[in-house]
Amino acid sequence: RQVPRLGVMLVGWGGNNGTTVTAAVLANKLGLSWMTKTGRKKANYYGSLLQASTVCLGTGPSGDVYVPFRDLLPMVHPNDIVFDGWDISSLNLAEAMRRAEVLEWPLQEQLWPHMEKMKPRPSIFIPEFIAANQEERADNVLRGSMAEQVEQIRRDIRDFRESSGVDKVIVLWTANTERFCDIVPGLNDTADNLLRAIERGLEVSPSTLFAVASILEGCAYINGSPQNTFVPGAVELAAQRRVFIGGDDFKSGQTKLKSVLVDFLVGAGLKTKSIVSYNHLGNNDGKNLSAPQQFRSKEISKSNVVDDTVQANPVLYGPQDRPDHCVVIKYVPYVGDSKRALDEYTSEIMMGGTNTIVIHNTCEVRELFPTVPRDDPSECPKCSQERVPKVFHGCTCDVQGSPAVSFSARCPLGVPRCPIVSSRCPCGVPKMSSGYPRMSPGVPRVSQCPRVSPKCPQGVPTSPTVPSLWVSQRVPPSPPF
Repeated sequence: RQVPRLGVMLVGWGGNNGTTVTAAVLANKLGLSWMTKTGRKKANYYGSLLQASTVCLGTGPSGDVYVPFRDLLPMVHPNDIVFDGWDISSLNLAEAMRRAEVLEWPLQEQLWPHMEKMKPRPSIFIPEFIAANQEERADNVLRGSMAEQVEQIRRDIRDFRESSGVDKVIVLWTANTERFCDIVPGLNDTADNLLRAIERGLEVSPSTLFAVASILEGCAYINGSPQNTFVPGAVELAAQRRVFIGGDDFKSGQTKLKSVLVDFLVGAGLKTKSIVSYNHLGNNDGKNLSAPQQFRSKEISKSNVVDDTVQANPVLYGPQDRPDHCVVIKYVPYVGDSKRALDEYTSEIMMGGTNTIVIHNTCEVRELFPTVPRDDPSECPKCSQERVPKVFHGCTCDVQGSPAVSFSARCPLGVPRCPIVSSRCPCGVPKMSSGYPRMSPGVPRVSQCPRVSPKCPQGVPTSPTVPSLWVSQRVPPSPPF
């Protein structure tokens, strides 16, 4: 299978995420190195599931045989990705990289002549969907009606595809967290109603407008933020057009650790009863999340991340039994991109005892996060081939979809009975990607979704307030693949 030449268009290209992922790919492609107070550093892809991890193929005469994940299946290498995108800020990517204050200055100096030539395209800006404190950045916005803005986004995608010569384009939302949208019958509950709402200029979020434009252009769309971009009408439109969509809300640090740790605790027979997560950070993401409605979107996605693990163990948890889960995020400008996270996990153990684990984590979050935008687009072209099923959405397709994408998301959504990897390291990914049967040992699976749309026989979830919850069922591990 020939790997396509891939183009990725980032919504929020001039933000901390967009500038850092673009800079990282450029630094790796150019083989850059730079001095720090601890010595010389070289560009690398540490933290990337596809580029920096290995898979056990089996056992040979000299023991277990491991190969890099990237060599197991045909995948796009990050160095070959062509970037473009939109942003409400007019700064070129070099200036935006300096504003982000993520990368070391000696590295920025080397990247400057390459990135100052990159300028985001004007983006959609609807003030009521993000925090009011973001308005000062908005000097690069599209004008005209909602339908005209969607049409301009479609023209941008076509222009990028033609000018860059790429075979495939993926649109990825890495912009600010939006508030949630209400699911309203007649507005966004079907594809036709959603398209009519756009024509009439009714309430549709910018992320959904980008999703619609991407779907209409036949481009895969990934939602990296927690808002409910994929209203039922957007999901139905993607199914009709047979376009891959994925989301929601990338997890790269605290939440990924939480999903793995709770899976370990519950798997060890401990009944986790309380999870309290405190965060403070000072980048623009923290500034936007200081607004209550935007924080609520993030709170929902962070809180739902352990649901599949809890529901998988009926021995410990009854139907309505789940841990107390509290999430706090505070904006502290001084710490910049160096996010502080403090987590406390309290579990019941044998004979009425308790166990408490407290973890403190400090991380330059924008240097950890960009591994996700590099991995997920590498997976998407495989999911967009001729093997995709008739109906799919969320982070996975059917048997031969991309569970690796769902592993990267806090709220992975998928069709009923679709394989999803959320809390475990995706050891079953190579099997599912290679076409192993859905019920193959060691492959996580998902049962019927408790909420489905009565109008959609395929079982597209509805979500009036929060993303649909999926019931994950565990199966015993299999021998090495």
